[in-house]
Amino acid sequence: MIDLGLSKLAIIGVVALVVIGPEKLPKVARMAGSLYGRAQRYLNEVKSEVSREIEMEELKNLQKEVQQAAENVKQDVEKAVSDNLAEVQGAWDGTPFPTVEHVISATPDDLSRKAREFRRKKLVRNSAIPGWYKQRHGGKLHVTSGAARVARFRPRGNSSSSFY
Repeated sequence: MIDLGLSKLAIIGVVALVVIGPEKLPKVARMAGSLYGRAQRYLNEVKSEVSREIEMEELKNLQKEVQQAAENVKQDVEKAVSDNLAEVQGAWDGTPFPTVEHVISATPDDLSRKAREFRRKKLVRNSAIPGWYKQRHGGKLHVTSGAARVARFRPRGNSSSSFY
């Protein structure tokens, strides 16, 4: 923008008073003000029209995305219904279909071991110190349990497990 201070406006006013004259100066100032106001209204109108066009384009894109999502949901529902109908028809005809017992072949020991490993790995992942820092500065790279820490720092001389 043009940087107009009070001194520059005073100089412009004095030059306009000398060039235009004191009789015509108020009419010219009113006309300049009205032209400036019209220009501002025109620019605001153009800005609002451009923003409306952008919003309309965004709404059209959103509508396309919603239609695609609805089509995907429709296809998923149709597929699920057809699979269930085929399963019911197979059961009606007497053909065996897979049950939960056939699908899950893991033992409870395997499940508990996997759960422990998952919790341990999650603790390592979510720790406050990044892994690269631990490797560079020799920090702990894995989480140890409380019992393991006690066993590591317990004196080796006494074999008794009680305090008494």
